[in-house]
Amino acid sequence: MTSFGYTLMTEQSGPRELVGNAAAGERAGFDFEVISDHYFPWLDAMGHAPYAWSVLGAVTQVTERVELMTYVTCPIMRYHPAVVAQKAATVDLLSNGRFILGLGAGENLNEHVVGQGWPGVNVRHEMLTEALTIIRSLLAGGYVDFVGDHYRVDSAKLWDLPTSPIPIGVAVSGEQSVQAFASMAEHLIAVEPDAELVRSWEGVHEGRRPRSIGQLPVCWGRDRDACLDRAHELFRWFGGGWKVNAELPGTAGFAGASQFVTKDDVAGSIPCGPDIDAIVQAVGEFEDAGFSDVALVQIGDESQCDFLAMAENELLPALRG
Repeated sequence: MTSFGYTLMTEQSGPRELVGNAAAGERAGFDFEVISDHYFPWLDAMGHAPYAWSVLGAVTQVTERVELMTYVTCPIMRYHPAVVAQKAATVDLLSNGRFILGLGAGENLNEHVVGQGWPGVNVRHEMLTEALTIIRSLLAGGYVDFVGDHYRVDSAKLWDLPTSPIPIGVAVSGEQSVQAFASMAEHLIAVEPDAELVRSWEGVHEGRRPRSIGQLPVCWGRDRDACLDRAHELFRWFGGGWKVNAELPGTAGFAGASQFVTKDDVAGSIPCGPDIDAIVQAVGEFEDAGFSDVALVQIGDESQCDFLAMAENELLPALRG
């Protein structure tokens, strides 16, 4: 049975609002919650980018049941992988074992802030491979020394470790990344309902039961035109595709790259308005592709309360029915 998640979108809400939304999302009946980990929003109009890990710490204290997950953290530049391992262990302890560490190779948008340039995709994959090795080693316990092409770790140890291993998911977009990371992580993360990605990932995990965790943006509301306007204003960057999105260095770049995206383009890719069947159909594309989990993104900060009330009473029963 598919599990349904709620996205804490740091790019469109402040930290206190995110914590409140997390508690409300659990009450509404979502199975898990994911949080984006950004230093910048995609577009200036989104207007937020609080520190995801501080928010997560607070969320662990206002929720009791839902799984929590980063969707996703980049452990290659802005964060050293040894520090990511420490953060993950702490959040898992605070949440009583409810945490999944979602990782990816990142975007220039967030990583450029440390002033080290933005490497090519092959180098980023090399860095992520080393980062995963370091994180895995530290979470396994004991002292860790590591010397690689991109990182060094000198006698590091995590002193507060969970009793059970923390599952790790990795964001992938094609066969190259599947082959690079499927053997190093439990779960697949992807934002498109690509059945081939799921088959390839499961092929590497033959005999085990990995999860495939997707994400779907929606803009629900009673006024379809208002929803379409909001989705176009805040989420038109989504149409660029991740190979483009990973390379742009700032919000001005995303504004320029998306300037010719029309409302019709947005309407063709994001369910907008009051039609719950449209959301169910879009989720069904992930289910048909073999995804075990789908996290919904409700577009717009001020619309979260209404969306969560609707999800509890209408959407989640429809999805589960």
